[in-house]
Amino acid sequence: MQNDTQIHGHEVMQMMLESETGYSRDSLRVAILERFGPDARFFTCSAAGMTADGLIEFLADRGKFVPGPAGFTTDPTKMCRHDE
Repeated sequence: MQNDTQIHGHEVMQMMLESETGYSRDSLRVAILERFGPDARFFTCSAAGMTADGLIEFLADRGKFVPGPAGFTTDPTKMCRHDE
């Protein structure tokens, strides 16, 4: 059964902010899969149909992660506001 529901990448960034913890790519992937499920697909204002790994790569390539002492996190200022 295919999952046609797409989740905005901002929901993942919001999850990161709420967790108040640092991530590695592996730990972020695990957190995304636990929260949204293995069949979840993600979209942003410029891409769609991404897996968790695809979304992590997309966000990293666009500088959405902020390095910290315990891994990386994100910042609210990193979220685009095209939909407001």
